[in-house]
Amino acid sequence: FYDLKELFRIFCVHGGLSPSIQTLDQIRTIDRKQEVPHDGPMCDLLWSDPEDTTGWGVSPRGAGYLFGSDVVAQFNAANDIDMICRAHQLVMEGYKWHFNETVLTVWSAPNYCYRCGNVAAILELDEHLQKDFIIFEAAPQETRGIPSKKPVADYFL
Repeated sequence: FYDLKELFRIFCVHGGLSPSIQTLDQIRTIDRKQEVPHDGPMCDLLWSDPEDTTGWGVSPRGAGYLFGSDVVAQFNAANDIDMICRAHQLVMEGYKWHFNETVLTVWSAPNYCYRCGNVAAILELDEHLQKDFIIFEAAPQETRGIPSKKPVADYFL
C-alpha cells in the first residue's frame, strides 16, 4: 500500500502558474466547464511559462504570465509538492528541466506542425515516482493513416 501523499507530489498542468493562485485548493474551485477566458486564473494555468527571471513577468504570448524559480519554490512549498509537470512549450529534445528540476516540460508532439523536426517524450513514473523518459520521433509519412472521427466528449464546448 502507498501513502497517498507520497503519490501526489507532482502537480500536472498544461501551461504553468497564476499570480491569482497560491494553493491547489484554489484551482479546485475554478469552474472549468466553460470557454477559456482571455485572462484570469484559468487562462494563466493554460498559457503561463517558466522563465529565467524573478517573480512574475509579462508573457509575449499575450495570455498568461512568465514565472521565475522563486514563484515555483513558493508554490511548491505552500502545496507540499516536489515538481510541476507541464506540456505547453515546444522542446526540441522532447523534455526540459527548469529551476533545478522543480519544473518539467514534456512535449509529446513529434515534428510539430510537420516542420519543426523535434522529437517527443513521455514521462513514465514508477511506484516510487522514479522518472524515466521515452523519446520518440514522428511516424514516417507513408505509415500515417487517416484517423476515424470520434464523438466529442461532453466536457468540451
